[in-house]
Amino acid sequence: MLFATHCIGIGNIYRHDDGVGLYVARRLRLEALANVSIMENDGDGGALLDAFDGAKVIVLIDAIRSGAPAGTIHRLSLHDQPMPCVEFSSSSHVFGVAEAVELARTLGQLPPSCVLYGVEAASFDWGVGLTPVVEKAAGQLVRQIAHTLWESQIEVLKGHLK
Repeated sequence: MLFATHCIGIGNIYRHDDGVGLYVARRLRLEALANVSIMENDGDGGALLDAFDGAKVIVLIDAIRSGAPAGTIHRLSLHDQPMPCVEFSSSSHVFGVAEAVELARTLGQLPPSCVLYGVEAASFDWGVGLTPVVEKAAGQLVRQIAHTLWESQIEVLKGHLK
């Protein structure tokens, strides 16, 4: 395999905007990106650590609450910096996203490229469906991630053709 990437959508579809990571992952599946594995996770840090094992590129998508306006898309390179102090959608888990990333970093198992896309949530209340502002941001994020992954794959292929 020339290029292996794991895109992991994180969340809970029964808590409105908490499902944004899963929504984006499901839409990315429709893009049929070569050599990209699309996964879903409910915020279980142990399962995230398993997904990190041997991966070269990890893209995490999750709902967050940092105080920015709802629908704001945050992009963080996790290999370059520690996890910020924000509330993640999976914060109800004792061992969630932030803990998995930091444990992988401590153990030297964080993939060479690990990016988090956090979408600022408007509602974590019980119910199905994203709020309109977060659904709009999710659509933009699908296009952004798909474009970035296509460009990355083209660069890898160019390197193999030299």
